[in-house]
Amino acid sequence: MLLLTVNAGSSSLRLRVVDDEDQVVASWDALPDSLPAVDGVVHRVVHGGTAFSSPVVLTPEVEERLRALTELAPLHQPKSLAAMDAVRARLPGVPHVACFDTAFHATIPAAAATYALPAAWTERYGLRRFGFHGLSHSWAARRAQDLHPQVRRLLTCHLGAGASLCAVLDGRSVDTTMGFTPLEGLVMATRSGSVDPGLVLWLAAREPDVEEALEKRSGLLGLAGSADLAALLASDDETARLAVAVYLHRLRAGIAAMAASLGGLDALVFTGGVGENAPAVRAGAIEGLGFLGVELDPARNAGARPDAEVSPEGAEVPVLVLHAREDLELARQARTVLSAGAAGPA
Repeated sequence: MLLLTVNAGSSSLRLRVVDDEDQVVASWDALPDSLPAVDGVVHRVVHGGTAFSSPVVLTPEVEERLRALTELAPLHQPKSLAAMDAVRARLPGVPHVACFDTAFHATIPAAAATYALPAAWTERYGLRRFGFHGLSHSWAARRAQDLHPQVRRLLTCHLGAGASLCAVLDGRSVDTTMGFTPLEGLVMATRSGSVDPGLVLWLAAREPDVEEALEKRSGLLGLAGSADLAALLASDDETARLAVAVYLHRLRAGIAAMAASLGGLDALVFTGGVGENAPAVRAGAIEGLGFLGVELDPARNAGARPDAEVSPEGAEVPVLVLHAREDLELARQARTVLSAGAAGPA
C-alpha cells in the first residue's frame, strides 16, 4: 500500500510517499503541482476533540466537526483543513484518512485529564486535558521499545517550536504537559506555556489581544526577542541567558512531574527539532535529575545523530535521541484503517 502522508504545521507543509516497507520514495516540503498515484492519503490533524480518539476516513461530516475545533488549535487546525482541500483537489479518487495528535492521549486516566472546575462547565463544554504531539510521542515510544524491549516506564520529550512531554506506561499515554489547548505546559518558541490563570485574568482587563500574545508573542520570543533557541544558546546576552534558564527550569520540572506519574523511569527520549539537535538542551534538561537515575555521556551527547543512545554504557536509565517520524506513524495508523475498511468518527 503506497500512502501519501500530509503533515501541515503552523508554518510548514511536509509531504512524503511511504511504501509498505516504511521507505520514503518521494518527498516535498511544499505542495507540488502534481502528485503521484497512491492508494491513500493520510493527514495529520492536531485536534480531534472528544469525538475522535482513533484515525478516521475523511467525510464531509468529519471535516465539519474538525472545523468546529479550530478555536482550540488556532495555529494548526486551519492549516490542516486547508491542506486537505488542496491535496484532495490533486488526488480526488483515493481515500483520505485523518490521524490526530490528541488521540494517543485518550488513555490518560481521569485524575490526570480532569480540570478542577465546576462540573457543570466540564459537562457543558467537554472540558478535559487533551494533550498534543501524540503522533510524535507514539512513534518515539514505539521506537524506544524496539531498541529496549524491557522498558515499561518511558518519558518522551518532543522539543521543537512547540514542546510537550508524555509519560508512557506499557505503550499507553498516562500523562502529558499540554492540556485543553497546546498552550499549557512547557515554555515554547512563541507560546507562554502554563501561566497563573489569575495573572491571565488580570492582564485581560488591562491589555488587548491577550490570547494572541500568549500564542504568538510569548515564550522565548517574549522573553528574549527571538524564538530561535539555537541563537539564544550561543548568545552571551543577559536576556538570552535568562530565556534559556526559564526554558530549562520548566523542562526539568516537567520531566520530574512526568516521572512521578510513572512512579520512576526506565528510559528517557528526546525527539523533535530541538530534542534531536541541541546537546546543550539535553544536558540542561537532566541537570539535577540524578535522583531519577538519569545521566548523560558528554561525548555521546555532543556527537549524537538520531537514532542514538547518549547515556553511559550500562546506564540504569537509557537516554535516547530519536528522529521524529510522524510520517511513519501516520502511515502505520492509516494502513490499519484502510485495511479494515473503516470509515467515520471513532
